[in-house]
Amino acid sequence: MKTHPRSAAGDAAAPVVIPGEERERTVASVCCYCGTGCGVRVTARAGRVVAVAGDPGHPSNGGKLCSKGLALADTVRNDAARVLRAEWRPERGRERAPVALNDALDLAAGRLAAAIGMHGPDSVGFYLSGQLLTEDYAVFNKLARALVGTNNIDTNSRLCMSSAVSGYKLTLGADAPPACYEDLELADTVLIAGSNMAYAHPVLFRRLEAAKAARPAMKIVVVDPRRTDTAALADLHLPIVPGTDVALFHAMLNVMVWEDLVDPAYIAAHTAGFADLKARVHEFTPRAAQDVCGVPAADIVQAARWFGQAGAALSLYTMGLNQSSSGTAKNGALINLHLATGQIGRPGAGPFSLTGQPNAMGGREAGGMATLLPGHRDPGTPAHRQEVAALWGVDSLPAAPGKPALEMFDAVLDGRIKVLWIAATNPAQSLPEQAKVRAALQKAEFVIVQEAYAGTETLAYADLVLPAATWPEKSGTATNSERRISRVRAAIEPPGDARPDWQLAAEAARRLARLVAPEKAALFDYPDESAVFAEHARMTAGRDLDYSAVDYALLEREGPVQWPYRPGTATPRLYADGRFATADGRARFYDTGYTPVAEPVSAPYPLRLTTGRLRDHWHTLARTGLAPALTRHVEEPWLSLHPFDLERLKLAPGTLARVRSRRGAIVLPVRPDDTLKPGHAFLPMHWGSAYMAGLGVNALTNPSRDPVSRQPELKHAAVAVAPARLPWQAMGWLAGDAALLRPSLAPWLRRFEYAALLPCAAGPGVRLRLAADSAPPPHVVDALARALGLEHPDAAFDDASRGVLRRLRLADGEPAAFLLAGDVRAHDGLLAWAEGGQAPASLAMLLMGRSQAAPRGRTVCACVGVSDQAIRAGAEAGLDAEELKARLGCGSGCGSCMPEVRRLVALHASSPAGA
Repeated sequence: MKTHPRSAAGDAAAPVVIPGEERERTVASVCCYCGTGCGVRVTARAGRVVAVAGDPGHPSNGGKLCSKGLALADTVRNDAARVLRAEWRPERGRERAPVALNDALDLAAGRLAAAIGMHGPDSVGFYLSGQLLTEDYAVFNKLARALVGTNNIDTNSRLCMSSAVSGYKLTLGADAPPACYEDLELADTVLIAGSNMAYAHPVLFRRLEAAKAARPAMKIVVVDPRRTDTAALADLHLPIVPGTDVALFHAMLNVMVWEDLVDPAYIAAHTAGFADLKARVHEFTPRAAQDVCGVPAADIVQAARWFGQAGAALSLYTMGLNQSSSGTAKNGALINLHLATGQIGRPGAGPFSLTGQPNAMGGREAGGMATLLPGHRDPGTPAHRQEVAALWGVDSLPAAPGKPALEMFDAVLDGRIKVLWIAATNPAQSLPEQAKVRAALQKAEFVIVQEAYAGTETLAYADLVLPAATWPEKSGTATNSERRISRVRAAIEPPGDARPDWQLAAEAARRLARLVAPEKAALFDYPDESAVFAEHARMTAGRDLDYSAVDYALLEREGPVQWPYRPGTATPRLYADGRFATADGRARFYDTGYTPVAEPVSAPYPLRLTTGRLRDHWHTLARTGLAPALTRHVEEPWLSLHPFDLERLKLAPGTLARVRSRRGAIVLPVRPDDTLKPGHAFLPMHWGSAYMAGLGVNALTNPSRDPVSRQPELKHAAVAVAPARLPWQAMGWLAGDAALLRPSLAPWLRRFEYAALLPCAAGPGVRLRLAADSAPPPHVVDALARALGLEHPDAAFDDASRGVLRRLRLADGEPAAFLLAGDVRAHDGLLAWAEGGQAPASLAMLLMGRSQAAPRGRTVCACVGVSDQAIRAGAEAGLDAEELKARLGCGSGCGSCMPEVRRLVALHASSPAGA
C-alpha cells in the first residue's frame, strides 16, 4: 500500500490511504506466546493480517519482539489449518460430520445436562488453557462452579505455574510476583534458576543482556543442568544434577548465615519461622551440597556471597523449578534467600517467577484452576465461596474439592468424570504419560474440544468440536508476568463459524441453564467482553490484587496498568513496606527438606532426561508449525546426548536411537551436545504424534506430582537409549500447502516405528522421513509413492530387487516432489535444489547418489534467514560477531540468534583452520 509521508506525531493506527487502494488498519494488541506480554501492532487488509511489529509504546517490550512474535502473521494466513465449522459424531467409531454451530451448542448443553442429571455435577470436567483471555476464563469458571456446580475446572497452567502459585502463597501470602521488569536493569546480582530465558523469554533476556553490557559489574548466576544460551551470559554457571535445587538453595543460605550475610533486623520485623529453617540448613554445608548437586562447593559459596553481598538481588525462575515433584519446595527454598536477606520490595530485588503462557496470570486472577477462586480466593474456605457466590448472584458454590489436571484425567479413566470439555489446549500431546492420557480420552463418554487449529492431536478424541477464534480475532485482556493488564484487540474477524471462547461458553451456558436451572440463564447475558471484564474486576475489590477500578475505558486512556491498581499510584513492586499478604502481615519462611527426584536413574534406566523449549517453537507446534521461518533452526525432533555417551552407546550423529522410560518408548535421531554432562539427555518438548511416530515426547515423561501444587515432574525422567537398528529408510518431499497435505500423509506415521512428517523449512510443503528394520513389501512403497504424487515421475531410478525406489517429479523445471526409499544418499542434494539451490549437472547421477551435493545449511537467524554456512564463511573472512550482524543482518531482528553466532565465530577461531 502506498501512503503519504507522516509527521512524527502521525497516527500509526490510521495510515493515510491513496484513493482507490484498499484500506489498511493497524491495531495495538498483545503477543499470544509467553508471559512477557509484549505489545504488538497488527496490520490487516481485507480481513487478513499482513504485518506484525512490536509496539514501541508498550511498557513490557518497547517495540522489541522475539522470532515467534515477528512471525505471527504467518500463523493466521491459512484457513486450511483452522477449525472452521462445528463437527459432531453421534457414536464412537464413526467419522465426525459438520453440524450447525447452534446445533452443536445445543448438543453440548444436552450432554452436560444428561451427565449432571444421571451422575451429578462432578461427572463433568473442564480443562482450559493459559492462552485464553481473562474474559474467557471468567465465563468458563462461572459456568463450571455457579451453573454446573463443580470445582472440576483446571488449566494447562497446572503444568507450568502451579508450583510458583503455591510457593508465593505459602511464603508471601498471595500469588503475586513482587518484582517488575525494570528490576532487570537495577539488580546487582541476578540468579536465574531453571530458566532458559534466551529461548523461553527472549525479549526479557535481551533486556538483561543490555543491562549487563551497560553495568559489567552486575553478577549473573545461572542454575541449569545444561549450558544453555542463557548460561553463556553468566559469570557463574551451576550445572546441577536435575532436581537438586532445594539442596543448592539451602547450602547458599547456610553460607549466608555462617558469613553474616543475612539481615537479622528484617527477619525479626517482617518474617516468621526463621529459627526452624536455620536449624534445618545447618546440615546443608557447601561440601554436602556438592555431593548432592554435582557442582563444586566453592561455586556454591561464590553464588551465596554474590547474592548476600548484593545491594539488590533478583531471582528469575520458571519451569526448571516448577515442573517437579518438589516444585513448591524449590520455589519456597529460593524465596527463603530473599526473605533472609531482605531482598524484596526494593528496586532491583525480589523473587520473580516468569510466567510461561501469555495469560496464565489472568487465569489465576479469575480463579480458573481447581485450587483457586476469583480474586485470589480459596475454594476450600467457606467464606470465600460465599463471597464469590454473592458476587455471581447464586446461593452457593460447590464445596467438594475439584480435580487438578492429572487427577481430572485419572477421574475420566476410572469413570468418575463422564463429560470432558477441553478448550485451547492439547492434552493428547502436552500431558505426561501419554498412553494413560489417551486411554482416558478414549474412555470418556463425551469429549468436547473447543479449538482453533485443525492439526492438534486432541481433536482425534473429540465427539464434538467447537470452532474457536484465536489471536488476532478476539478481544479482551491479559496479565503478564509483572502483573500488567493489557488490552488484547481483534484485528480481523474470525474465519468460518469460529467464535471467541467466552462467547461459546456463554452460549452453551444459557442453553444448559434452560435445561437445569432456568433462573440462572441471565447470569450469562453479556452484551460484549467489556461486560465480562467489568464483572470480573469487581471480584478483585478488597483483595491483594485489587483492580476493581480498572475498566476498558481506563485501559484505553492509560494503556497497560499493573495491579494492585490505585488511581494515580503506580505499583511496580509489592511489599515495599515489609507487610505481606498474610493474616499477621509477616512472610513465612518455607521450612522444607530436600527430596530426591521421584524417579532416580538405575541400571535399566541409566540416563537423566530433561525436556525444554526451543528458541523458535511454542508448546505443541499448533501455531508455530505454520510459520516456515520458525522451522528452519531446528527442523525435526532429536535427542541430545553428550559425545561421550554417543561413543559409549555406539551411536553416530544423526542415526536413530530408541529411547525408553518406564512409561513408553519413541525412536529419534541423536545429536552430540557438549552443553550436557555425561549421563544426561535432552529432548525438546514440542513434538507429538501429529509430527512423529508413536505418542510423542510425552510418551516418556513422568506423571509424579508435587504434593502441594499437584504439578507433574515433566522436567526429569530416567531413560535408556540404544541403537534402533532400522536400516531401511525413506525420505520424501512434496511441495504445496502443508496444512492441506499433512492429513493425507499423516497415516504413514502409524505404519513405521520411526516416522516424521514435518513442515518444510524452505516454504510451503512437507517432508516425510520413515525407517524400518527391513524393506516393506513393494506394494507399500508404491502406495507411498502415490501418496506423494509420484505415479508418473519425470525421473525414476528404481531397483525393485533391492527395495530401492528413487523418483522425482518436476514442475516448470523445478522439483515438485521426490521420494528416496532404500537409498537416501541423494536427499540433501535434492532438498537443497528444492529449496532454491542450483540444479544438478546430472539428474541421474544425483538420484543415484553418485554426485556430491553441497551440504544443506542450517538456519541460525530465523528473522532474516542467515545460515550457519554464511556465518562460517564470514568468520573465515575474519569478521567478528558484530561485523557479521552488520554484513549479513543476523541478529538485526529479535537478536535471539546472536549467542549462537558468537559460538560459531569462537569455534572457528579456536579450530586449527581458524587459528
